[in-house]
Amino acid sequence: MTAGVSGLALAAMLAVNVATATAGDILIASAFRQIGDFDAIIVRGGLLTAIVTVLRNLRFLSGFAIMAVSFFSLLFTLSHADVSLVAPAAGSLTFVTNAIAARIFLKERVDRRRWVAAILVCCGVALLKH
Repeated sequence: MTAGVSGLALAAMLAVNVATATAGDILIASAFRQIGDFDAIIVRGGLLTAIVTVLRNLRFLSGFAIMAVSFFSLLFTLSHADVSLVAPAAGSLTFVTNAIAARIFLKERVDRRRWVAAILVCCGVALLKH
């Protein structure tokens, strides 16, 4: 870890990155569920119509903006801590929070295998930290 960054500061930076990545993923997934079959839109009206349909969707635009915040928060975190810790921690914790958020907000069925995988991911991140 880069000198001067406490464990609490790193945890806060990772939390912002994970929360924004998860929110962006959920909003974009929700937007495309709301929009419907993208291929069918292209067949009916062409690519330009499909692009305009997506860009007029507030959930998509919100998700896109939040994903941009997530990207820049990741860059900020990487400028303060080692990539060998930040990249796996951010990616794997986002996997866990996406499973939880998909269950709660998108009403997806998350089977036992995914929950076990999420727990193992948490264990892996804990091993990286120590």
